[in-house]
Amino acid sequence: MRHPPTRYGAVAQAFHWIIAALVVSQFVLARLADPLPLGLHKLTLLARHKSFGMTVLMLAVLRLLWRLGHAPPGLPAGMRPVEAWLARATHAAFYVLLFAMPLSGWLMSSAKNYSVSWFDWFTWPDLIAPNERAFELLRGTHDALSKVLFAIAVLHILAALKHHFWNRDGVLLRMLPFTSEKTP
Repeated sequence: MRHPPTRYGAVAQAFHWIIAALVVSQFVLARLADPLPLGLHKLTLLARHKSFGMTVLMLAVLRLLWRLGHAPPGLPAGMRPVEAWLARATHAAFYVLLFAMPLSGWLMSSAKNYSVSWFDWFTWPDLIAPNERAFELLRGTHDALSKVLFAIAVLHILAALKHHFWNRDGVLLRMLPFTSEKTP
C-alpha cells in the first residue's frame, strides 16, 4: 500500500506554476488592451490573450487528467475544519474557473464572429453562431468570472503565506520546486 505524498511532484508543480504565470499574463494583457482604441495594437494584445487563454484550457484538461491519477498531499493535521473546507472549495473553484474562463472567452469571440487563433498556428472553430445578445451576456460573464478568479487567487496567495509565516506547516514549501519537505 502506497503512502500519500508529502509534497507535490514535479509535474503537478509545473502545471501549477505555468498556469499561474499564464493567468497573471491574462490579467495584464486584458488590462493593457481594455483602454486602447480598436486598432492593430489592441487586436495584437487580444490575440495573445486568446492564445494564452486557450493554452490555459488545454493545460487545465491535462492537469485534471493528471490529478485524477495522482493524489495530492493531505492537508495538515492541525487544520481547523473550516480551513480544510475553504482549501477544498478554493481548489475546486480554481478547476471550475480554469475551464469557465477560457470557454466563456471562446464563446464570446464566437458570438462576435471574432476568430480564436492559437499563436497563429491554427484557428479554433466557432462554438456558436454570431449573436450580439449572446456576445454581451458572455462578455459580462467573462468579466465577472475574471473578478472571481482574481479574488480567489488573492485568497489562495494569502492562505499560502499564512501557512508559511504563521502556521509554519510547510504547505507552501510542498508546492515550491527545489525545496525540501521540512517545515520552515
